[in-house]
Amino acid sequence: MSSESLHPTSAPSRRTVVAAVGAAGLALTLNACGSDDDGSGAASGTALAKTSDIPEGGGKIFKDAGVVVTQPAAGQFKAFSSKCTHQGCAVTGISDGVITCPCHKSEFSVSDGSVQKGPATQPLPEQKITVSGDSIALA
Repeated sequence: MSSESLHPTSAPSRRTVVAAVGAAGLALTLNACGSDDDGSGAASGTALAKTSDIPEGGGKIFKDAGVVVTQPAAGQFKAFSSKCTHQGCAVTGISDGVITCPCHKSEFSVSDGSVQKGPATQPLPEQKITVSGDSIALA
């Protein structure tokens, strides 16, 4: 047995541990805030659908991409976040020109994402898409 094993080593002070944990949390927060991720769930340039897949006056929800693509008028395509602005539920339906949230029945316009019926008070955020020929992709 060596003489070194008989001498206890000191543990870091409480202040050192709290400071280290705080610094790690701050670093994670700043990293998340500085991310280029737009929260849509899919990479830019990802093909979503063919234009023929999106009904005129309606739309289609792309759950994995976190996007709703609509066609308010012939040849006019729009995209919005599929996350309801009320409490973050995913919208699940589109009919009669309205995007609906199942959680509290908020309704949004397929034309501009505006609130048609609350409790939501903010419109669905618009997402950027590109239409090239008959292909729709995230921009």
